[in-house]
Amino acid sequence: MCLRAIIYNRSRIPDPAGSDGSVAQSLIKAVRGTRDLLPPDTDTWNFVDAAARDCFRVYNFHEIRTPILEDLALFQRSVGEETDIVAKEMFAWEDRARAESEKGQWLALRPENTAGVVRAYIEHKLWERPGLQKLFYIGPQFRRERPQKGRYRQFYQIGAEIIGPPSSGSESPARDAEVLDMLAALLDRLGIEHVSLQLNSVGDPEDRRQYNVRLREALEPVAGQMCTDCRRRAVTNPLRVLDCKVPADQPIIGSLPRISDHLGPAAREHFEGLQRILQRLEIPYSINARLVRGLDYYVRTVFEFTHGALGAQNAILGGGRYDGLSEALGGPRSPGIGFAIGEDRLVMALAEAGAATARAPDVFIAPLGPGMNAEAARLAHELRRHDLIVETGDDSFRLKKLLETAARLGAHYAVIVGEDELATGQLALKDLSSGEQRQVPREELAARIIKN
Repeated sequence: MCLRAIIYNRSRIPDPAGSDGSVAQSLIKAVRGTRDLLPPDTDTWNFVDAAARDCFRVYNFHEIRTPILEDLALFQRSVGEETDIVAKEMFAWEDRARAESEKGQWLALRPENTAGVVRAYIEHKLWERPGLQKLFYIGPQFRRERPQKGRYRQFYQIGAEIIGPPSSGSESPARDAEVLDMLAALLDRLGIEHVSLQLNSVGDPEDRRQYNVRLREALEPVAGQMCTDCRRRAVTNPLRVLDCKVPADQPIIGSLPRISDHLGPAAREHFEGLQRILQRLEIPYSINARLVRGLDYYVRTVFEFTHGALGAQNAILGGGRYDGLSEALGGPRSPGIGFAIGEDRLVMALAEAGAATARAPDVFIAPLGPGMNAEAARLAHELRRHDLIVETGDDSFRLKKLLETAARLGAHYAVIVGEDELATGQLALKDLSSGEQRQVPREELAARIIKN
């Protein structure tokens, strides 16, 4: 396993001052693989977050917030030491103790959040609460991988988990179906079309053990013809070979044994039960016998939703069952299923679809004449109490320039506030799309804007 330790050492930090003692003026930019999210793009992100929260609410999910820092051992034991995430992609370092002689703790920026949620489930004994624990999260994750379209070193995920003791029904394929139904509803709510649900079962642990033996045997004579990653995976984690996206490797992968031919009776019955419910719900899906996902804790159901506009790396979201993860982390038997949405890629799909997510100002207040800024501020205060989006101009500008600014902002209406309007209590309301202007009593202004 390759881990890059980051130990604070003042003598190794570059001095910002030049050789002449002056402070260097070179431009400091965002770290490669990270980015700033700026308006108006953040309107889309907020739209996605709000839609997700609304959808989760009607399925009775509740938010959990876990630290972005976790003990490195959490991911070694859950995700798997031989996975690419742990072996090559984590940001990990030793948190040195105060005394140099003391051994420090190894920490990691979370590369995914299911392990942290299950850790919190165990630490706080959430299994003692009644019923299933239905939890969701929204936040950043971190992986030290090569940046590419839709992939960043700091990226964002929306995820949810259903976990609980077997007595709560957590093992039932109905839970798998509920998760997939919720995801289909969320994508529909967001207006994302042309998505495809792909399903597979990776079986129970014993099924996987037997399949790995068979797969390793099948890979031995052909692994040398595959990419560097597949040659390594053929020895350390042969199941991951099936997830390879290198075009030249696909004919070999297509000839390998299928895990669907190695499912035990329990896993097969569970998978068939899930399909019956999805058919009843009229949720379309296809079976992808090569779908395995990249984390060691998955068992039985695995799934992805893909979108054709995203190229070869076309998965918007994915997930599956992790029935033994709680026990692996020292907790009680608590089967679970969950997913993570790559929010960066989801936002990209929305942009490709041309979805309108930003809400323009409902009204622009144009203060006409000196001394009208205070009155404009007071009117804006009143209108915002009605949940209207309000932007205000400045009384130092002419009316023509104020109306041009309102149009550039995409405001629906402009309200003109001048001495005459204040004296009569009749405000000039201008519809910026039609150009129509009428006098409206101040006390009726909010209702008129909302109605239209």
